[in-house]
Amino acid sequence: MRENEHIECWLTDMDGVLVHENHAIPGAAELIERWVATSKRFLVLTNNSIYTPRDLAARLKASGLEIPEENLWTSALATAQFLRGQLPGGRAYVIGEAGLTTALHEAGFVLTDTNPDYVVLGETRTYSFEAITKAVRLILDGARFIATNPDVTGPSKEGPLPATGAIAAMITAATSRDPYIVGKPNPMMFRSAMNQIDAHSETTAMIGDRMDTDIIAGMEAGLHTVLVLSGITQPEDIDAYPFRPAQICDSVADLIDQV
Repeated sequence: MRENEHIECWLTDMDGVLVHENHAIPGAAELIERWVATSKRFLVLTNNSIYTPRDLAARLKASGLEIPEENLWTSALATAQFLRGQLPGGRAYVIGEAGLTTALHEAGFVLTDTNPDYVVLGETRTYSFEAITKAVRLILDGARFIATNPDVTGPSKEGPLPATGAIAAMITAATSRDPYIVGKPNPMMFRSAMNQIDAHSETTAMIGDRMDTDIIAGMEAGLHTVLVLSGITQPEDIDAYPFRPAQICDSVADLIDQV
């Protein structure tokens, strides 16, 4: 196990680690302040592709967390970076919101429903049958199918909402084509984040609250993994998995004096 004082860069999940239901988790603000004060390289990761980093920074500020937008890394940004590497200047039909369309525009993509190279599916609160039908037909005509993340539901005040993974399953059922998914638990998400801050796996840690996404993907990317018990995973859940995090903490508050 690597000692935390030798960790130079930190990646952390957002929901369940830093915030819960739009409120900062105790210790999260102090940890972010410590990283900023000591010039640690860090990124806050989220599979949510709805918001641009600027919008997300504003939402986090309202929750009590001051996180610069350059320290936020979304599945939309990771997807745009991936596609720019695959086909610079490509064409995409997009189902998603500003976080995804802005990222793809900035990556040099043309957004179109005419002969696109890719159909890119992201998070949105306004899925339409017409847009899904268009995506199905474009994929059957040869467009490659990409999804920002596999999450099948998302939270809301009224309860769970169908999310990217659920809509992707509809499109897959109609086309027999599975999407390539960029977001967690694909280690590609972490590798793109590390590239963004010039980090190396030997000296980078990943903090998460989910064994099945944060921890396994961090482990597969070669990172020091820290599981916090402030979110989804509870102590009794850990034994259900055939792998272990390098470190387990009650919350990020336990890490403040270790970084």
